[in-house]
Amino acid sequence: MLNRRDFFRRGAATAGAAAFANFPYHLLAGSTTKQASDRVKLGPMQVEVSRLAQGSGTDGVGGSSNQTRKLGMRGLAELFDAAYDNGVTLWDSADQYGTHPHVKEALKRVPREKVAILTKTHASTEKEMRADLDRFRRELGTDYIDILLLHCMIDGDWPQRKEGAMAVISEAREKGIVRTHGTSCHTMEALRASAANPWVQVDLARINPAQVAMDADPQTVIGVLRQMKAAGKGIIGMKILGAGQLRNHADQSLQFALSLDCVDCFTIGAESREEMLDLTKKIPAASVRG
Repeated sequence: MLNRRDFFRRGAATAGAAAFANFPYHLLAGSTTKQASDRVKLGPMQVEVSRLAQGSGTDGVGGSSNQTRKLGMRGLAELFDAAYDNGVTLWDSADQYGTHPHVKEALKRVPREKVAILTKTHASTEKEMRADLDRFRRELGTDYIDILLLHCMIDGDWPQRKEGAMAVISEAREKGIVRTHGTSCHTMEALRASAANPWVQVDLARINPAQVAMDADPQTVIGVLRQMKAAGKGIIGMKILGAGQLRNHADQSLQFALSLDCVDCFTIGAESREEMLDLTKKIPAASVRG
C-alpha cells in the first residue's frame, strides 16, 4: 500500500499529468486546518508573514508582469489592499516586475507595519546594491524592506558573483533597513549553494507536485529544502500552481504545498480579486482533505 513516504519518494515518477492521477489526498491530509491568513515566523530573524503571499510577477520580465499589464496601477494596488483585508499580509514584488510603485500606491490605505514587503534585486556589486536599496525604498514608499532576495540565482557559484551585493545587504540588515535576506533560485546548483551558505536566511524555491517550472523532480527539491530547514532557514514556496499551468489542479497543488514540512509559506500570483479570494477559500479545505 502506498504511504506518504513512498509518495514523496516517487516524485520523479509522478511528474507531469501523472502527478494528479489517483492523487493520494489521504496521504497529504493534515489534522489541523490551515488558513491563508495564518501567521508564520520566517527564518532566523523571525519575520512574521501570512501563509499565503500575494504575488505580482506572473510572466514578470522587463519591468512588467501579467498583473501590471492586466490591472494597471490602481487595479494591482487594490488587489494588494484586498489581499490585506483577507489576512494576506505578505506582498511579493520585484524590480524585474516593475511592481514597486503599485505597492507604494497600496500603502496609501494600509499601515506599513501591518504588511511584510518582499522584493528582489539583480545587483551584484556594492555600488549596484547601494543604488538599488535607495531606489527600491523610494519606489516602494518605505524606509525599510522586510525581505530582500537576490533574484533568480542560476549559477552554483552565485555567492562569489554576488559577494559585493551581499555585503551591502548585510550592512543594511544591521542598520534595520532590511529585516531579512536570501535568494530566489532557478537551478539545483543554485539551490544547493543557498542551502550551504549561511548568509541565506530565506529562500524562495520552486515547488509543485507536477515538476512544472521547477529545478528538479519534487523529491529532489524537497530533500534540499529539508536541509535548509534543518539549518534554520525560512522557505517560501513559489510556482505552486506552475506559473498558472496548474490552475486546473489548484486543490491538489495546494494540498501538496500545505503538506510539506519544509515550506513555511508560499506566494501565488493571483491576477484578480476573485482569484485571490478563491485561493483563500481553497487553502483550508485543501489542508485537511482526506
